[in-house]
Order: sequence, then structure tokens, then C-alpha cells
Amino acid sequence: MSIPADDLHLLNQCRHYNPHGLYGWHDGTVHTRRPGAQRVELVTATDVIAMRNLGDDIFFAELKDNEDYRLRITYPAQPPRDVADGYRFLPTLGSLDLHLISEGRHERLWDVLGANIKTFDSELGSITGTAFAVWAPNAEGVSVVGDFCGWNAAQYPMRSLGSTGIWEVFIPGIGAGERYKFAIQTKDGHRIDKADPMARKTLAPPETASIIEESSYQWNDEQWLQSRNSDLNVPMSVYEVHVGSWKQGSNYATLEKELIPYLLEHGFTHVELMPVAEHPFGGSWGYQVSSYYAPSARWGNPDELRSLIDALHNAGIGVIVDWVPAHFPKDSFSLGRFDGQACYEHPDPRRGEQQDWGTYVFDFGRNEVRNFLVANALYWAEEFHVDGLRVDAVASMLYLDYSRDDWIPNVHGGRENLEAVQFLQETNATLHRRHPGVLTIAEESTSWPGVTNPTDNDGLGFNLKWNMGWMNDTLEYFRHDHIHRSYHHNELTFSMVYAYSERYMLPFSHDEVVHGKGTLWTRMPGDDWNKAAGVRALFGYMFSHPGKKLMFMGCEFGQTTEWSEAYSVDWSNLDGWGHEYHHGIKRLVRDLNHTYKAHPALWSQDFTQDGFQWVKADDGNNSILGYVRYGADGSTILAVCNFAGTSQPAYGMWVPFDGEWELILNTDDAVYEGAGNELARNLTSSDNNLQLHIPANSVQWYKFR
Repeated sequence: MSIPADDLHLLNQCRHYNPHGLYGWHDGTVHTRRPGAQRVELVTATDVIAMRNLGDDIFFAELKDNEDYRLRITYPAQPPRDVADGYRFLPTLGSLDLHLISEGRHERLWDVLGANIKTFDSELGSITGTAFAVWAPNAEGVSVVGDFCGWNAAQYPMRSLGSTGIWEVFIPGIGAGERYKFAIQTKDGHRIDKADPMARKTLAPPETASIIEESSYQWNDEQWLQSRNSDLNVPMSVYEVHVGSWKQGSNYATLEKELIPYLLEHGFTHVELMPVAEHPFGGSWGYQVSSYYAPSARWGNPDELRSLIDALHNAGIGVIVDWVPAHFPKDSFSLGRFDGQACYEHPDPRRGEQQDWGTYVFDFGRNEVRNFLVANALYWAEEFHVDGLRVDAVASMLYLDYSRDDWIPNVHGGRENLEAVQFLQETNATLHRRHPGVLTIAEESTSWPGVTNPTDNDGLGFNLKWNMGWMNDTLEYFRHDHIHRSYHHNELTFSMVYAYSERYMLPFSHDEVVHGKGTLWTRMPGDDWNKAAGVRALFGYMFSHPGKKLMFMGCEFGQTTEWSEAYSVDWSNLDGWGHEYHHGIKRLVRDLNHTYKAHPALWSQDFTQDGFQWVKADDGNNSILGYVRYGADGSTILAVCNFAGTSQPAYGMWVPFDGEWELILNTDDAVYEGAGNELARNLTSSDNNLQLHIPANSVQWYKFR
């Protein structure tokens, strides 16, 4: 029995919306397409039936009843093999799945889209294979292609699941490790082969194929997950890392062996990994993502990343991962113009393209796109146990006119991207509902109100926001020669004007050590001694200022050269000429972290005015600051900062209490390669006055006893 000519024509062009209506068993007949097969037989529980070749690689046999069967296929110079017929199966997505996807509410999208290994029972035995599903609403036909079919789009066409835009097929006998793509027939008559947007594993770039993945990893971090909560009144010192360049050639496996001891030694509470999702161009540092659900294969496989995170948790270290929903690259194999038309991106370039970066911008108002991203946030929390997502470039999402001359206002005539606001709120609310202990951190560079307010209070719902204003003002201040700093005193004091408008993190990130900006070291005025003293004073100030802390790799020892993803952190700074200064900074960061964690006054009231009090804010002439940090436990720490080039051997400072003050940290100490001035370890205040010796270019911390 031949397939009708019109249907055959569409099948041959890979443009049939319902190949399952023609292949498989129908009304007493079985059709199958097996390109290159020499012979195909129909095997039932009781019979073996030779199938007739109808041409076009289509084989036919009569089978009266719809009973279980296998296809026995013989290829030239190969033994026969029995396979189940994937075109007998019902869709692997149910009606509820399709409904939730259309609404943009499927919270485990990766379980139903992409490539999922499944096993079904049948009369002739269990059948294991891979269920493929992809959203391509503008396609005229979609096929699965891979090594298993010689990349022939005619062998495994997918069926359209109606108005959902989803195409689906189950292929028996295909399992983990197989390479695949989706061959999409566009409305303009072209075939484009696309990587799976939901792929959970990829080949290392420049290869672009997706890999069927099935994790066998057994987690051992249950205790860590159970102890995790949303309490932010805890010490938080984050070490930002680019996986491939912490050390030359580093990867998930080497970081597990080498990075964890380093973090423990230096007292960091968290590590933040710059984007680990697959990206085609290494020079983007991961900020142009092509596969949002796949860890980059350039650094190992997904289970190796799981093992790294597991080991970090067992060492008591939290894991934050950079997440990039703001934009994606235009590479032809990936999300851009996925089915021949704007699909994931907004169709209007005034909203759908980011000219500065040469990338597309997601269509945040489209349900399926929003679902793709919200589910992705959940995926990293659920499948990789991450403790936080740092969301990149939030400002570029919030403003329709962000870095644009030509832009379209919203329905109210404003510049706010209302769809992006809704997306961010939905992401935060959903993630915090499903995983209350997982943090979201916004890199938001403007004064958008309520970034860290709850979504039910019209906020965006982030837990923390990078304090870009503090970072810019602080670095601008420190670049000035000591003699000129008195004219810029307000650049330091201004941070406390808005310190409690949001819940802030203080970042010295990768962005501050690239693109000609220099490094923290090169920003400091003077000779090497003064540069080292400046970096130490900067960190002493940072760790005593309200807000959680973050520093990029290499900053912890005052790296002298700008970072490059193609090389390594400049560990050579710790050897050779001047190495002692860098060892001093490194030791200071270690002691800062351990001292910081040991004193609740430095972290337990970061987000309330009850945790901070100025005791000296107006001495710009001497470039001196003094402030007190109060802990929720009643403890008190006094921070004294002298950013001038001259010492103050007998400086009187008002303090809120009379009694004993113990020196607990001095950035000028000789152990840090400072001047080593003899400072009294214990001081007594009377009449609310404390006499201090404050060395030049240094910070001291005193604990009230």
C-alpha cells in the first residue's frame, strides 16, 4: 500500500507535520523509512514478515492487528538488528505539559523538551530510547539528525503538536553520548541545523553538536542543602573565578583539587563562577551563551561540574554562578532565528538586538521564551545545587533605551521594559518559592528602585544588588595621589547616604581589571611600597564597610597585570622582585576574611542603620574616616582609616563608649609588609575620646571589650 503522493512529497522534503500518521501501524499496515537498508522484516511474537520496498527507502507490510512488533533491519555488510518502531508511540509530552508550556509555567521544562532518555514496557520487552522535543513554532518541518542516521533528515521526522509550536519524536535504541541536532525546514525553503536549546551536554567549541546526556552522579551534600536558608545576616565573602584561567588549563576537575584548599586557607565563604553555560567564543568569558542548560565542555563534563560543586559544599563553601538572560549571540547554529524567523529574540531590532554587544535580546513578553529562562534558573538550582545566581547586565533588560538611540516606548510611553520587569519578578519569585535558600544577585548599574524589594511589594525580588556606585567612587578616590584625596573625601562618605536603600554587595569584579582599566595595584599612586599599602588599606576599608564582599581572582594578592582569559592569574607576582608585597596582601586578605567571619559586628547588621555609626566623617583635610559597626549580638568594632600619606601619632577620636578597645587588625602591620609601627594593642577611652596612633595609608580595627 503506497503512501499518497502529496504526503510522500512532503515526507521527502522533510516538511510533513504528522509523519506519525503515515509511519508505524495504521489500519492493518505498517510503513517505515530506513534509508540504506538492504532488507527489513516485521517481527512479532509469532511471526517474521518480510517488508516490501516501495521506493524512497520506505518499506511496507501488512499486520492485521495492532500488536507489538520489532523491525529487523539489515544493512549491507552488517548483521541484522532488531529495533522498536518509534512511530508507534504516543507523544511523550502530555496535555498538561503542553498547557503549561503555552502559559509559560512549566517549571521542569528540561524534563519534557530537549533529549530525554526513557524506557517503556511492551509485550516483547522493555524499550529504551530518547524522546526528542523542540519548540519551533515557525518551522514547516523538523527532524532529528545525528551520527545514528548519517545526519539524514529524512529518517527521523518529528510531528507537530498543534498550535504549541512543539515538535516531538521518540527514537528507540538511541542513548547517552550520541551527537544530534535538529534539522529545521524554514518557510523560505531552507534547511538549518540547530543545536538543541535544551541540550544538557555539548561538544567543546568550535564543535556545535548537542550530546544526549544522562547523569549518574550521586550527590553527597544533603546536610549542606538542609542547612541552607535565606538569612543574609551572615558573613559573605565571595571569590570570583573564571574556570579556565584561574590556572593555565584549569577545569572542573583541577579546581576541585586545587581551588578548594585555596579558598579554605584564605577564608572565603563563597565562590562565584563566571558563566559556565556553553558559549562559542571564549573571549566573551561566557557572557554570550549558546546552550543555557549545558555546562561548557571546554572545562569538562556536567558530572565533573556537579562533583566540584558537591566538594565545595562539603568544604562549607557556597557556590554562585553567573547567569546571563539579558542577551545571546547570533551564531547560526544556536538560538538566533532558530526556526528561520525571530523566535527567542524580539522580532523588532529596536528591542531584539543589543548593538553594543552584537547580540540578540530575548523576547521577554513571549510565554515560551520566559518559560525557557525561568526554568533554566530552576535547572541550575535543582540539577547542579547552586546556591545563587548572579544575574548579569540587569540594567540592559530594564530600560528600552539602554545604549540605543532608536527605541520603542512601552504602552505607557515610558522607557521601562515592562515585560523584562515581569520576567525578573517571576524568576525571583519562582526560584525563591522552590528553593528558599538560593540567592539571586543583581548586577544593576543604575538607581532602579526596589531591586532587592520583595516582588509582592512591587520590587524585583533580588536578594542582593552589586553596589556599583560604591565601587566606582571608591576606585576613583584611591587613584588620586594622597595629597589630592582631601578634595575627594565625599566620594567615600557618599556611600552611606544610600547604603540602606538596597541590600548591597561590594564588588571588585573582573570588569575592573580588564580593558585598559589596569588593576587594583596599578590604580594606586606611588612606588611599590605605597601601592601595596594602598591595596591593603582598600581591603581594610572594604571589609569594614556595610555590605557583603566580592573580589576577583588575583585581587587577593594585588595582581599587577590585567586579567586575560587566555592565560592564568599572574601567580608570578608571588615570586621574584617585589614578591614580598604581594605575599603581604595575600596574608592580609586571609586574615581579613577570618577576622571578618569571627566578628558579627562586621556582618550581622549590614542592611540596617542600627549596624553603623559615623564617629569621624568630616576630616577630609587629613583623609581620615572613623566609624563603628554594631553586631546583632551587641558587639562593637571601630574602624579607623587614614588614606593620607602622613601618619597621625596622637589623633583624638570621639567614640560612643568608654572602656577598653582591643586592636584586632592593622593593615600596616609588618607581617603584611607594612611599616610596622608599634601600636598599642589595648587602648582605653574616657569622656568618649580615644587617642590613636594612625599610620599613613592604613586601616585599623578595634574591638570594644
